[in-house]
Amino acid sequence: MRTIVLNVILLLAFAGSLALHWALRPQPDKPNREWIPEMVRTPRYNAFSGNSNFPDGKTLQPPPPGTIPRGFPPLHFAATPEDALRAGSTLENPVKLDDAQTIARGAAVFANFCSPCHGATARGDGLVVQRGFPAPPSLYADNARNMKDGQIFHILTYGQKNMPSYATQVSREDRWNVIVFVRSLQKQAARTTAGGQP
Repeated sequence: MRTIVLNVILLLAFAGSLALHWALRPQPDKPNREWIPEMVRTPRYNAFSGNSNFPDGKTLQPPPPGTIPRGFPPLHFAATPEDALRAGSTLENPVKLDDAQTIARGAAVFANFCSPCHGATARGDGLVVQRGFPAPPSLYADNARNMKDGQIFHILTYGQKNMPSYATQVSREDRWNVIVFVRSLQKQAARTTAGGQP
C-alpha cells in the first residue's frame, strides 16, 4: 500500500514538473523575468568621468603601491655600462636559440626596428647611416659576438651611446627574439668564414 501511495506521489510530482516546464517555456516575444537587474546591467563609467562610488570622485583610480603590471616584471637595472655588464651575467635568454619561429620573428623585428641603422645585413650600413648618422659597429665584430645575451637585452632596453632605448617600441619577448636572430646571423657568418664547415 505504501509503495502505491509513493508511486502516485512521484507520478503527480512528475506531472506537475511537466506542467511547470510547459507553463514556463521560453517565449521569444517576451523577455524572461529578471531578478536583481542591477547585477545584469551595471552602470558603466568612462575612465575620466566622475564617479560617486569613490571618495575622490574619479573613475580612474591609481594602482596600489607596489603593483606590478601583468607580463611586466621589474628590471632592477640602471641605464649604465656597469649595469649592462651585470645584466649580461644575470639575465638568461628565455627563448630557444634554434627555433625557426623565433628566428623568423626576430628577423621581422630586426627589419622594422634595427635595419635603419644596422642595415639589412647587420654590418652597420643602414639607410640612416648613409644619410650621415654615425655608423653603429658591425654585429659580426668580436665585441658583439662576445657580448652576452643579457647585456644585449640591456642595451635594447635602456639604449647605449647613440642608440636609443627600444623598451616602448619592442616587447620584451621580441627583444629576445631579435637577439636570437642576430646570433643566427653570427653563426652563419662564422660557418662561411670557416669554409662552410659547421
